Amino acid sequence: MRALTARSLVAAVALFTPSLASSQNARGLRITDLPALRTFGDVEISPDGSRLAYAITRNDVGTRPTSEVWIRDLKSGATTRLGDGGTASSPRWSPDGSKIAFTGRVGDSSGVAVAKADGTGAQLFAATTGTNAVLPRTGERLAWSPDGKQIAYTSTAPGPEADANGDPMVITRYAYKPTASEGLTRFNDNRRTHIYIVELATRRTRQLTSGVRDEHSVDWSPNGKEIAFASNPEQDPDRVFHQDLFAVDVANGATRTLAHMNAVATHPQWSPDGSMLAFLGTVRPFQSSETNMENSHVWVVNADGSNRRDIGTTVDNPHGPPRWSPDGKALYSVVGERGRSSLYRFPIAGGAASRILDGRRVGSWSMDGKGQVAFAYSTPSEPGTLELFNGTGSRTTLLTLNSELLAARTTAPVEALTFKAKDGLEVEAYLTLPLGRTASSKHPLIVNIHGGPHGAQGPEFNNKAQVYAARGFATLMVNYRGSTGYGQQFTDAIFGDQNGKEAEDVLAGVDAALAKYPWMDAERLGIEGGSYGGQLTDWLITRTNRFKAAVPSAGIANLVSFNYMAYYHDYLAVEYGRYPHEGGLMDTLWAHSALRYVDRVKTPTMFIHGENDNDVPIAEAEQFYIALKDVGVPTIMVRYPREGHGLRETKHVADAMERSIAWYERWFSAPRPLP
Repeated sequence: MRALTARSLVAAVALFTPSLASSQNARGLRITDLPALRTFGDVEISPDGSRLAYAITRNDVGTRPTSEVWIRDLKSGATTRLGDGGTASSPRWSPDGSKIAFTGRVGDSSGVAVAKADGTGAQLFAATTGTNAVLPRTGERLAWSPDGKQIAYTSTAPGPEADANGDPMVITRYAYKPTASEGLTRFNDNRRTHIYIVELATRRTRQLTSGVRDEHSVDWSPNGKEIAFASNPEQDPDRVFHQDLFAVDVANGATRTLAHMNAVATHPQWSPDGSMLAFLGTVRPFQSSETNMENSHVWVVNADGSNRRDIGTTVDNPHGPPRWSPDGKALYSVVGERGRSSLYRFPIAGGAASRILDGRRVGSWSMDGKGQVAFAYSTPSEPGTLELFNGTGSRTTLLTLNSELLAARTTAPVEALTFKAKDGLEVEAYLTLPLGRTASSKHPLIVNIHGGPHGAQGPEFNNKAQVYAARGFATLMVNYRGSTGYGQQFTDAIFGDQNGKEAEDVLAGVDAALAKYPWMDAERLGIEGGSYGGQLTDWLITRTNRFKAAVPSAGIANLVSFNYMAYYHDYLAVEYGRYPHEGGLMDTLWAHSALRYVDRVKTPTMFIHGENDNDVPIAEAEQFYIALKDVGVPTIMVRYPREGHGLRETKHVADAMERSIAWYERWFSAPRPLP
């Protein structure tokens, strides 16, 4: 049977559902609004606190999200765009605040550029090259020398292997697939990331590190003699994912070990006096390059490599990259907790950490020499707000990115819902309420499952949930066991049990929502999710027929085939404690694969997948799609060209959302066969 084309799907949906525009809440968020929404990237306050650099991600310029950087004078409020109008990201102030470096485009070239403090006069100082190879959990790409005369940066050089994209394509590496295949490059380009230095006065560049390993996460020591970095020390970095900390001598390129963790250490930061380094670390020896069950913590180590210790043990949640207080007596880090993220202060001398900023989804942030904090965050009603915190309680809002657009829209409220799982475990969910409710109205419920699985959803602004709310849909987001922000034990509760109790948590969340909110229509339930959320969507439609329609995106249907086709091959080994060929795990994986139970599925299913996804290869959707065809379940597959794991092109994001709404409304109405 021939699959429906995109055009025939739209035509089919139009036969059975009202116009999307006609039933759209007049003041709710619309799909056509999505390109106009903006969010913050890096936020960097100058050392003296007089200026603020901030990156803005836009979706209405070009085909994919683009980044631009602005400089704001905090006294006058005047703003200047950094560079000459090209893309820019990662702004970093010179030690004296007189200049600002960034990565981006100047004229026809791109790389490391430097501008004046007010953002004018940008010049390119070093061209850079990238790689399509997997390099997860990296830190800083730029680091100023303490005298402001040089900049360390990362770029790539060819590795020892032959080009795997030739004719024929000769594969020699274990990690031979890139993160996303674009254009003619199907396989890993085999380039390695190394550390380079450029002298601003002469523009002379030199490569400081080399070899078969990647070096990243750079930070220049206060005495100017060394650069700290992270790298995988293993004999075969493709096979074993570890990250240690090193220091390289700026004069001669000699390296020494700062922290050998036998786990993962990244984001090194020298203390103001150079006596210690802070970093983000884990301790479990079995780690995956793709995701991590273990919560990362803030650590410190003496500059000579001694007295390494975890100072974040009092906060049992995942920590973000650390930064030093100006006096060197504390470290600050954003910590994920219960679907939110808060800024914490960790005293170096020990003792309890203190929450500095909370109640929001804190994103990028930075601190000046006086302890003043600039930070970006998201709330349920605004995805991009920029504030200044003086460190003692006073906060000033500097900018809300979407105030003009959202002032003309009604934002749906978000409520937290706590319930007991089947085995009594307490689980939290977040519900975006539908707009247009009346005393007698009934509304569909869409279950939107997050990926990871070690992530979390919270009350922050969610584009899709807001569009659904305007359509009259409620959206339930369950932070099932395995999610982060609820303690290490909660995250570990998924170990060895994919498509198990965490799937039951999702169903228990649906039951709890239906019991609490009588306006929900139990006969109009939809389910969707991306990545691991797509995997759970695949699985749950084999467990129950209560959902009238499903939209899995980039989900795993066959745990066995996925393990050997993805660009990483250590993820399931970490999640189960052994590789699939060991201890009968292969049979367990097949027993926990949705494809195994396809004969039970009755739910009409629309698969969404990026054509070039090497994280969860599109073959996962292809298998389940054909199996559902064999079973006789209504199904279509929507494949997006040029996309990897998740959709990035603005038109694709909008198209997938519109198709999802149409798919739900098609099956929420009286069922009819597809033409």
